[in-house]
Amino acid sequence: MKNECIRVKFPDGKWKEYKKGATAGEIAESISLSLCKKAAAAKINGQLLDLATRLEEDAELSIITVDSIEGLGVLRHTAAHIMAQALKRLYPSVELATGPVIENGFYYDVKSEVPLSLGDLSAIEAEMRKIIDEDLPIERIEVSFDEAEKIWRERKESYKLELLSAIPSDEIISIYKQGEFMDLCRGPHLPQTGMLKFFALTNVSGAYWKGDSQNEALQRVYGTAFAHKQDLADYMHFLKEAANRDHRKLGKQLGLFMFSDEAPGMPFYLPKGQRIRNELEKFSRELQQESDYEEVRTPFMMNQRLWEQSGHWDHYKDNMYFSDVDNQSFALKPMNCPGHMLVYKNNLYSYRDLPIRLAEFGQVHRHEYSGALNGMLRVRTFCQDDAHIFVREDQIQTEIKDIIALIDKVYSTFGFDYSVELSTRPEDSLGDDSLWEASEHALEQVLDNLNINYVVNEGDGAFYGPKIDFHIKDALNRSHQCATIQLDFQMPEKFDLVYINENNEKVRPVVIHRAVYGSLDRFFGILIEHFKGAFPVWLAPLQVKIIPVSHVHLDYCLQVQSALKQAGISVELDQREEKLGYKIRDAQLQKIPYILVLGDQEAQAGTVNVRKFGSRDIKEQSLMQFIDAVGKQIKDRSLS
Repeated sequence: MKNECIRVKFPDGKWKEYKKGATAGEIAESISLSLCKKAAAAKINGQLLDLATRLEEDAELSIITVDSIEGLGVLRHTAAHIMAQALKRLYPSVELATGPVIENGFYYDVKSEVPLSLGDLSAIEAEMRKIIDEDLPIERIEVSFDEAEKIWRERKESYKLELLSAIPSDEIISIYKQGEFMDLCRGPHLPQTGMLKFFALTNVSGAYWKGDSQNEALQRVYGTAFAHKQDLADYMHFLKEAANRDHRKLGKQLGLFMFSDEAPGMPFYLPKGQRIRNELEKFSRELQQESDYEEVRTPFMMNQRLWEQSGHWDHYKDNMYFSDVDNQSFALKPMNCPGHMLVYKNNLYSYRDLPIRLAEFGQVHRHEYSGALNGMLRVRTFCQDDAHIFVREDQIQTEIKDIIALIDKVYSTFGFDYSVELSTRPEDSLGDDSLWEASEHALEQVLDNLNINYVVNEGDGAFYGPKIDFHIKDALNRSHQCATIQLDFQMPEKFDLVYINENNEKVRPVVIHRAVYGSLDRFFGILIEHFKGAFPVWLAPLQVKIIPVSHVHLDYCLQVQSALKQAGISVELDQREEKLGYKIRDAQLQKIPYILVLGDQEAQAGTVNVRKFGSRDIKEQSLMQFIDAVGKQIKDRSLS
């Protein structure tokens, strides 16, 4: 009898005996019926597998429930298969490509003769519910390469055949089957289609096979799924709120920026948007001047040999723009670093001169696939608020502390919370092990000394050095990586940078790469969504709108406008022949921080009638009180 039993170790450390060949699902049921109902998959000796997997020998076992992170992934993977099955039922000629789980949901790419649109999602959802109601068992079938090839040829699934061709021919192939539907898949999946309860399809878009624009165009259907009804409701509310905050929609509504087919992926800043950008640069410049940065400007285009020398050629050449000049290859810069190395090399510095802090609002260009472009968040040209600080080794920690303080000042001004990540040596790194170890240790020490909580992101450093990344959280709690601090011992070596030490010897400086906004354009897009287009008064492109009750009040309105302008407040006077209510609503739609409605009472008393955006209160105050209050908000860069 002993040989017919196996021992299973559970997460609490306890062992229990089961009959050899028992499935993970049967073991879950033996523990409790409620656990079995919530079980999505099993982790056997650390490997995520189906509940139908049989245990033939002693093993460690964890039952993965649908409300865990891993279980939710299994749930969503199954939802992608159910959606694909629904698509095949509704549109039999559809060819299946791939359907992975992504953050917050899943998608499936298909080739369809019938163009799919948002209007088709309700029909696809209805068909998915039918499949769920059928409660089809989901089976894993293992076949040979030849058998799999025969299945997909008979089903005329060319993309599955192409995926199959990348698998070694002597490998066992796993296929998942539910009813008439089959898919090439490693799994795992839920045991039954009926376990999917709470889901929604969210979008339809174009895609390319394998993400390559040189390949065939496909259609992508997005969806999401959750273990609990309230989680789905919360997420759908989040999507609605995110749509209301979409910077592309608000950018057009508020007249901030535009795009043109004449320059795909390259933003045009309109007057109001440029005012905001100018204010962002002004704020950064003030802080940099306080911290003894020197601002420089380097060329947009430099010789190819410079990028080969810096090491960027091997990492960025496929995303760079080139031009031949005087029979030589030049490239638009994807980074500002090499230009700053040349600026430093233009002088010979003493150890007393360091640190040298060079800053630039540098425009860079990187080619992105058209399908990856996303308003201001993913563009082909953007401005980096770059700085490179050249330091002695004994200055590294002090300088990084100062940079962190500067980053904290910027993010707190905008009301952003943030988290910190330490990214270590990547596979394609340059330099020897000892320098990398010293660099990583230096960054760890700074973070530890400042008592900053951080997580380690193994292998995600820059090719020339480790880095500290800052992830800001916006009003919807979405994370955006913006600021970065990177330690670099490699560039000084590549560019033969030196300073004269106290012994009159030439030694290498260390370079600290630093950005706060990161991409100014992307940060602008994040701010639009964070503030929902209603910028704090100091950042708003138009701070006050004056609306006369009638044309007889224009003289007083002009006096108020003149006083506000003299105080440095951005103001417009609405002189259109429109109804008062219409003009007030229009100003509110433009999310202008303050509306002043001026009539007889205000003209006689020398006061202003103040309506603050987002508030129902109407306040009457003297003009000077209003000017002082707004002036203080602008000076303090107040959020309220």
